[in-house]
Order: sequence, then C-alpha cells, then structure tokens
Amino acid sequence: MKEECLICKAPLEYLVQDEMMACAICGKTELSKTRCVNGHYVCSECHTQGMDSILGLCLAETAKDPLVILEKMMSMPFCHMHGPEHHVMVGAALLTAYKNSGGAIDLEKALQEMYRRGKAVPGGACGFWGACGAGVSAGQFMAIATDSTPLAAEPWGLSNRMTAKALESIGRNGGPRCCKRDCYLSILAAIEFVEDHLGVHMEKSNPVCTRSRQNNQCIGKRCPFFGGKE
Repeated sequence: MKEECLICKAPLEYLVQDEMMACAICGKTELSKTRCVNGHYVCSECHTQGMDSILGLCLAETAKDPLVILEKMMSMPFCHMHGPEHHVMVGAALLTAYKNSGGAIDLEKALQEMYRRGKAVPGGACGFWGACGAGVSAGQFMAIATDSTPLAAEPWGLSNRMTAKALESIGRNGGPRCCKRDCYLSILAAIEFVEDHLGVHMEKSNPVCTRSRQNNQCIGKRCPFFGGKE
C-alpha cells in the first residue's frame, strides 16, 4: 500500500457512525468516523502539523496563478496525499493570487481568517457531508474576499454560488475522493467565477498530476489531470 495510515501505512476505513477514538500521536480523545484497519487514529491537529507554514509562503508569493501557488503548498512537508490541510490550501492559494492580480484585500488578515475557517471543515466532509472541503474552501475564499456575512446581500449570494460551482465540478468527476483532483477543480472553477463576478483576472495553468502513484484510489484516465507518465 502507498500512503494511508500515518502510523503504520495500512489502509483507512470509514465508519457509518462516529466512535470515540484516541489520537495515536497526541493521545487526544474525540469522536471520529476514520481510522486505519489496525485501529490507529490521527486527529486533524496532528495530521496538519506544520500547515501554518503556508502563511509565510503566501505572503512572500508573487504568482498570479493560484494553481502554481497550490503546487508549492502540495510539495511542502506538511501536505499529505489526502487530508483536511487541503481545506485551507485552496482558499489560501486563491486569496494570494487574487491579491497579486489586483484584488483589494489585506492578504495577511485574509489568510489568517482562511486558516481558521478552513480548519473548521473536517476530513471526510466530501463523503459524509456531501460537500467536499476543497469546494467549500473556494466558497470561503469568496466570502472573505467580498466581506460576506449571514446578513450580506450580494456577497452572501456570490460565496454560495462559488461553493456550488466548485462542488458541481467535483461531483461531475465522481468518486472516490482525491484531494489533489478536487483542489484543481475548485481552483479552476474559482478563476472563471472571479473574473466573471469580481472583474479580477487571475492567470491559469493546466495542471497535470504527478502524484497518482501515491493515491490508492486514483481513478486513472477518468481524471482530467491524469498524466500517466510518472
């Protein structure tokens, strides 16, 4: 097996209902639906250890293409093949590229808010909530960029429409989940949406996956980013 359990590399299993589990790294006990077949559980805090390093990366970044920024994050030591870190990375990459492309935001404050909001979306949301965290992250980006609140008018609508557009693209491609694929799809949807509704043009590259050998559930040629030459 390739990357699965962070403790023993065994495959993961997903339960229908929450069970009380103790993190194999820090010992914290909490409810979860995810563990490996050998019983190991790793909490989100331990799984995303080091993720705060993306704040420094983004503040020093000059790229206008969020996919370029995302790839740099994916290559950092904290980032695994799958995991809730992606729920922060999509929004952070979009906020950074949006600022570098002329978007009027305080990037440092926006990134800190994105970090807090993205971390609140649990791993497995794609399968258990019917709302992939990468797509939700794109909506969170839009909400932060437009200062949306539950009482806002246009920003409220835009942030929900952004999430819907990203999730539609993710859903059309089908499962099982791939955090890399869903991040690419969410960002591509956001680039188009931002230009249409906020008038800010972000650059767009064509991602080609180089990580399919790390993904036990890779859908191969069904994936629009499958390279096949790793």
